[in-house]
Amino acid sequence: METQSLLSGFYSNPTIPLVRNIKKPFFVASPPLSSASFSQPRKWVLYRTCHSVPQKVWSKQRLKCKNVVENVENDAISHGKDLKNGIRRKKLAVFVSGGGSNSRSIHEASLRGSVHGDIVVLVTNKHGCGGAEYARDKGIPVVLFPKTKEEPDGLSPSDLVSVLRRFEVDFILLAGYVKLIPVELIQAYPRSIVNIHPSLLPAFGGKGYYGMKVHKAVIAYGARYSGPTIHFVDEHYDTGRILAQSVVPVLANDTAEELAARVLREEHRLYVEVTEALCEERIIWREDGVPLIRSKENPSEFR
Repeated sequence: METQSLLSGFYSNPTIPLVRNIKKPFFVASPPLSSASFSQPRKWVLYRTCHSVPQKVWSKQRLKCKNVVENVENDAISHGKDLKNGIRRKKLAVFVSGGGSNSRSIHEASLRGSVHGDIVVLVTNKHGCGGAEYARDKGIPVVLFPKTKEEPDGLSPSDLVSVLRRFEVDFILLAGYVKLIPVELIQAYPRSIVNIHPSLLPAFGGKGYYGMKVHKAVIAYGARYSGPTIHFVDEHYDTGRILAQSVVPVLANDTAEELAARVLREEHRLYVEVTEALCEERIIWREDGVPLIRSKENPSEFR
């Protein structure tokens, strides 16, 4: 696929672009962290990511790509003017593989105004999953990735990067996406990709630990506490720097399903809170490469 032909237009509404003629899913197509010792004096640095933004805006044009099965007509857009305390409203890409309840929570928080950003595109490896269906219902473009035997219309890593660039994506939120993120994407979006995992990492993480498998393992090992972890993404499963965690109890007679429901409720709260901090540029990187969240109420406090 020629990169130049991936997209030829943009969307008129930053929150819910207009998608027509939906029959199938819409296929369009960091610097290394410091390893300084924890014993060194702490210094905090505000890290703002900057991604290239196209200079021109087209109106009433079509989104074009090989194997496109949905056409999108749109008016001219003008993002970046919606400022909050001098901070531009961010554009978010969400990756899902399943029901997408976390992506739904973030989208609803965006509509309420608590998240200073909009989901402009959803990426999935399963075109029929619940998260993709929700996105289509809300007019959010859906992109298939990666290309597999089961999903031959999926994009290559380089094409995916090109598409996300055209959507002017600031942050990528993995919300139940089970595929390993390619190095091309990690290099294109340094310190801009986060994932949520349903255990207190580094425990019960890594390849093969996802969904109900995590909760069954937590109970089988006799852990007394569990809870979600949000971390930045690197080239491996669940090994990136931890940004936020929340603890829930594991009860004596818990089933995996009961524990999963308790953790999921906390995931919805925590992911919205972290997304708010990302969009408001309240992530601070300590000198040793550990990310912290600056308090909204008291900017001198971090957690």
